[in-house]
Amino acid sequence: MIFDFFGDKKKAVISMAHIGAMPGSPLYDADGGIDKLIEGVLSDIEKLQDGGVDAIMFGNENDRPYLLKASTESVAAMTSIVAAVKPALKVPFGVNYLWDPSASVAIAAATGAAFVREIFTGVFASDMGVWAPDCATPLRMRRNLGCDKMKLFFNINAEFAHSLDARPIGLRAKSAVFSSLADAILVSGPITGQPAEGSDLREAVEAIDGAVPVFANTGVNIDNVDDVMSVASGCIIGTHFKVDGDTWNPVDSERVKRFMDKVGGLR
Repeated sequence: MIFDFFGDKKKAVISMAHIGAMPGSPLYDADGGIDKLIEGVLSDIEKLQDGGVDAIMFGNENDRPYLLKASTESVAAMTSIVAAVKPALKVPFGVNYLWDPSASVAIAAATGAAFVREIFTGVFASDMGVWAPDCATPLRMRRNLGCDKMKLFFNINAEFAHSLDARPIGLRAKSAVFSSLADAILVSGPITGQPAEGSDLREAVEAIDGAVPVFANTGVNIDNVDDVMSVASGCIIGTHFKVDGDTWNPVDSERVKRFMDKVGGLR
C-alpha cells in the first residue's frame, strides 16, 4: 500500500485535470468565464474516472507564463473551480498551483485535497528566473491548518528549469525526506510531457530505500509504463491522456482506457 487513500494498490496512476487559463492570466477566456472552466474540467474528470485512474490532480498548467508567487485572483478562482467539481469526484484528488507551494497547500486545505504536488526544495535556473522555493512556510501552514493527513509530493527536479544544486539526484531525494519531511518524491523530465531519465528514477528509489514512495512525474506513456512501474511506486500522467498526446487538448477517453488496461495487466 502506498498511501491509505489508494487502498490496496501497489502501483498508483494519478491523472491530471488541467484547468483552463484562469482570471488574471494572459490566456484567460473572459467571455467563457469560470463556468466554461468548470465545464471543461468536469468533462475531463468524467473521462478519467471512466477509464479507471486511481486519483486526479488539479493543475493550472494553462496559466502561462507561470508565477512563483500566486496572484490572489487565481488562488480564488482555482479554489472555487475545485470546490465546484468536487461532487463529481469518485477518486481521491490533489492540487498543484504552479509554482507556489503555499498557494497549493492553501487551496488543498480549503477543498479537502488528499495531496499536493510542488517544488518545495532546491535552487533552479528557470524560465521564471532564479527559483528558490521556501519549504518551511507551506509545511508549517499544513500543520497550522490542521491538515497533517495531507500528503506533500516533492518534485525534486523541476520542469522548465535546471537545478543549480550540484549534488546527485539521489542525495537530493534523500535529503528532502530527511530535512524537509517529504511524503513522496517525484522525478521529472526537462519539460511537461517528456520522460524522466530512467537512471534518475532508479537513483532516487535506491537512495530513499523505501522510506517514502517515488513517482515518475512526467512523460509516462503506454510504451514506457512497463519500465516506469518496475521501478517507481506510481506515476503522474497528463499529456499522454490528451487528444493526440497534446498537453493543451481535452482528455481522450480511449487513451485513458488503453493505458489503464495495460497498467491493470502490470498489477
